[in-house]
Amino acid sequence: MTETKSGDGFVTDIVESCPKCGRQTPHEVKIEIRTENGDSDNAVFSREPYRVSTCTGCGKTTATRMNNVTG
Repeated sequence: MTETKSGDGFVTDIVESCPKCGRQTPHEVKIEIRTENGDSDNAVFSREPYRVSTCTGCGKTTATRMNNVTG
């Protein structure tokens, strides 16, 4: 697996399975901090890291909460 950092924070050239393409394809991957329950009074305390992966072939994006990632 080759990893290349681009200027926009993505790690590119990671080969992963794409559910839409049905095969192994290169993906752009980044980590985002997302707010959960944005409408609640405690939204500032409700931020979680997500792994966001985008297929460079078809554009399908998947986001996985990092404390749910198994590996």
